[in-house]
Amino acid sequence: MTLTELNKFANRYATAWCSQNPESVAAFFAENGSLSVNDGPPAVGRAAIAEVARGFMRDFPDLVVTMDDVAHDSDGRKFHWTLTGTNTGPGGTGKRVRISGYELWKIDNDGLIAESKGHFDAAEYERELKHGLE
Repeated sequence: MTLTELNKFANRYATAWCSQNPESVAAFFAENGSLSVNDGPPAVGRAAIAEVARGFMRDFPDLVVTMDDVAHDSDGRKFHWTLTGTNTGPGGTGKRVRISGYELWKIDNDGLIAESKGHFDAAEYERELKHGLE
């Protein structure tokens, strides 16, 4: 995948996160692909990945994920993103959050994500959930 193709892929992926359709996020992954967040246990397979996406979409009905950058460096392919939204889902705090992070991707021969390891500042995320943006 060229950097131009990777850039287009990452933009479509970010758009899928904004769609409120978790299956559209899962469609970017290989059938047995995986997604882990902050070194947590991986969600394996499209159904499990869709459930991870569904959780964020439920918690943030106005969820917007933007692509900040995409790069191919010594660590692999990195999708840098920013998530913004208001935590108004069931049991939500009503606070607005804006958190940035990245996913380290392994892309398979079909051009789908075989493995994604997501990373963001969990302490800052929890602070924003509790207190909102300052």
